[in-house]
Order: sequence, then structure tokens, then C-alpha cells
Amino acid sequence: MEYRKLGKSGLQLSALSFGSWVSFDKQINDKQAEEIMGLAYDSGINFFDNAEVYALGESERMMGRILKKKKWDRTSYVVSSKAYFGHRGKENKPNQTGNSRKHLLEACDEALQRFQLDYLDLFFCHRADKNTPIEETVWAMNHLIQQGKIMYWGTSEWTGVEIMEAHRVAQAYRLIGPTMEQPQYNLFERTKVESDYSEIYKNVGLGTTIWSPLASGLLSGKYNEGIPKGSRFALAGFDWLKERWMTDDNLKKVKKLADLAKKLGISTAVMSIAWCLKNQQVSTVILGATKKTQLQENLKAIDAVSLLTDEVMEKIEKIMNNKPAIL
Repeated sequence: MEYRKLGKSGLQLSALSFGSWVSFDKQINDKQAEEIMGLAYDSGINFFDNAEVYALGESERMMGRILKKKKWDRTSYVVSSKAYFGHRGKENKPNQTGNSRKHLLEACDEALQRFQLDYLDLFFCHRADKNTPIEETVWAMNHLIQQGKIMYWGTSEWTGVEIMEAHRVAQAYRLIGPTMEQPQYNLFERTKVESDYSEIYKNVGLGTTIWSPLASGLLSGKYNEGIPKGSRFALAGFDWLKERWMTDDNLKKVKKLADLAKKLGISTAVMSIAWCLKNQQVSTVILGATKKTQLQENLKAIDAVSLLTDEVMEKIEKIMNNKPAIL
């Protein structure tokens, strides 16, 4: 396993990490999750990602039960949570969502209870909150760090302007600014990581814990001939994912990528994850898996990076034809 610094911090994350979005509680049970997390940890993965809204809190409870059972040295792994959407779904009341001081402090405490942990390593504002002053959010996160409840704080799906505003406030009040951002990044979704954040990497530093490297499974090639039963696109309530990714143009590109991957002797999924790893601004690529075999396959991406020569990368660019302009 390769380890990378989280932005300009001293924290080292495994280049491949493991996340529970969609799968925990919805697709797999405790036994399956324990097997997959065990494989991940034994393979060198040290970062496990979660959020309050995943399965409305049940994802964190499941991961917490597994961590307690495994009894791994707490200093050997990194755990995250994200707050903004709340965990009560349609029952959310005012102050149970957003980035207000009240919600962030209470959401952190609730996450710790679900995980059965004393602290979180990473804590993200899951979205930007237009209704809360950025000063309040930065102060709240700084307070959580001072309390020892979180080690680092960051953002998820914020714009470059919003991230820099948080840093401006932090510098003005001598507070701790955001260390990392969790954006979507894959062969189809590139603008934030490759363009919007380009100046932030240079100026204040930014770690990226990227999610959906396979575009919710589309880049694995498993949807090339339709939607398999039990897959993410077949889940109730996730029609929006299917509608976003299952287009004729996208499928044509995935099939061309599959042909290229075959010539390299690897799967389309491995090539797509390796492509994400090729970008050194990526601190870690969050993998999702419902089977051990799936994770075992995707872990091959570490060794596959060396196969992505300049010539191969150029072929990928020609297939995708979507390289964003650097601002």
C-alpha cells in the first residue's frame, strides 16, 4: 500500500481507502462488512469514511460495531464523519441540519456515540451552508479540535471560492482552517479537482479524499449490458444516480475504456481507479465494495498506476474528451 500526506498536514492516509456510502445497512450486513473491512485493514488501508446521513446513522453504527469487535489499535486507523444533512431524514427539524455551531457540535457528539469512539480523525462539512455565516462554521470546527473531539476538519463538495473564504476567516481570527475536501472525482467528473482547486493546492494546501472513482459503478463496466439485480442503480431511492450516469454517450465511452484496459491486461475498474491515483493532488481514493472479491480486484489499482504511461493517458483523454481548462 502507498501512503500519501493529507494536503499540507502531517497525516498520512492510504492511497486507497474504504467508504460505507450506500453499501452499509442497505446492501450488506455486519458479517459481510466485517469481512470486507478486515480485508481492507490487512491490505494496508488505514482510512474508513462515513457520514451521519448514510443509512440515516445506521452506517456509522455498523462500522462502530465492527471497529469495536476488531479491537484494532486506535492509533493505526483514521475514521471520518460528515455533518450537514442530519440523520433523521424527513423527520429533521430546524437546527438538525446545516453547518450551524449547534448542529456541528451535536452531530459530532452523535457520531461519536454511534461509532463508540472517543474522537474522530476527520470531520467534514458535507455541503456548504448558505444560511450560516462562515465565521460560525469555522469557529465551531476549531472548537471541536480544541475539545479533542476531532483531529482535522474539512469540506465536501464546496467550491474553491467557499474553501478560500473559510481560510480567510481562519487566518483573520487565528483559527484552524480546513485541511481537506471530499469531492467526487472520476473520468467523468473532473472540474473541481483538476480546475477549481488548482490555486488552493499552491496557496494554502488541500488534501482530497475523493469519492465515486467508478462513477457509482458505471466505470466498472458492469452496466454495459444493462442493470444487474442488486446493483446500486437497481436500489430503490437511487434512481437519480441511474439517470445521471446511464446515458448512451457514457456507455459508449466505458466500452472504449474497456477495450483499452483489456490491452493493458487489467479490468476497466482497476484502470479507472489507477487513473484517479495518477493525480498526485489526490490524497486517497475512497473505494466502496459489497464483496471481498470486488475489493480485492480494486486494490490492484495501486500496482496498475505504473501501466498508465503518457501514451496510455493520452489514449484515455481521446476517449473521454472532457479535460477541464485550468483556471
